[in-house]
Amino acid sequence: MKAMRRLMGALAVLGIAAAALLSWAWAPDLPTAELEQRWAQPPSTFIEVQGQRVHLRDEGPRDDLVPIVLIHGTSASLHTWDGWAEALRSQRRVIRFDLPGFGLTGPNAAGDYSMAVYVQFVGALLDQLGVQRAVLAGNSLGGEVAWATAHAMPERVDKLILVDAAGYVFEAESMPIAFRIAATPGLSVLMRQLLPPGMVEKSVRSVYGDPARVTPQLVQRYRDLALRAGNRHALATRMAQHNTGREQDIRDLKIPTLILWGARDRLIPPANGDRFAADIQGSQLVVFPELGHVPQEEDPAATVAVVQKFLEQPRSN
Repeated sequence: MKAMRRLMGALAVLGIAAAALLSWAWAPDLPTAELEQRWAQPPSTFIEVQGQRVHLRDEGPRDDLVPIVLIHGTSASLHTWDGWAEALRSQRRVIRFDLPGFGLTGPNAAGDYSMAVYVQFVGALLDQLGVQRAVLAGNSLGGEVAWATAHAMPERVDKLILVDAAGYVFEAESMPIAFRIAATPGLSVLMRQLLPPGMVEKSVRSVYGDPARVTPQLVQRYRDLALRAGNRHALATRMAQHNTGREQDIRDLKIPTLILWGARDRLIPPANGDRFAADIQGSQLVVFPELGHVPQEEDPAATVAVVQKFLEQPRSN
């Protein structure tokens, strides 16, 4: 009888602890209308691409025949390019958007986040905007989408800018905790309704070369957009699919390419930047000693200055 009481007491304590844990980490989706009011102020707009409502910012002179298209990385949004857009839009048309599965665009209906689907999406978006040829720039996942699109549609890509881009197999020195959880079966299911306090901040700080640059406002944006309905499920789905571009396609690229890398990138190692530079004939590699995985966000002024010089260079082919 005493053993039974002890067992019941232990179960009661565990139940209380579990309830406390759930209460502490509970984070249901935020209303999409509320998020759009906060994060889709002008010049944001929404367009339909392949039947999906897409969050877009399209700025700068409309007579620019070769716009600059900026593609963000995993769990980021078009806001990661704010600094670049501000510097470029006075003279160039700058187009940026939230990829399916992220930001205010949210998940796609098919739940397919393969590289082929992302490439088709970029092509369809350019068609929708009437853009025949563009400069493609992408960070991390967005970098892989950019070079895969350039490989699939070389006639539509004038120049290519890869910022700590994915594309090669790598071993991360430090993986953001949100990515680790999303890639873990079981835990990823729980995370559809849970988001422990501090997890987003730790994840963002881990991809900055100088974590002191991470502001409360930045963390709030990442957290808010993670709580957009369906985004957490989409992240877990994409992680489970393991769909990437083909490494051998990188060597086929014949497009003027600028490669930017943060020397303090602990997610995709700087050695991968060297591989891109070796594999893409005639490419230029610039490494920023103090920056991490998202250099365009961490120090937009320093990074966009290099981009502006690259854009001024005439094509040799």
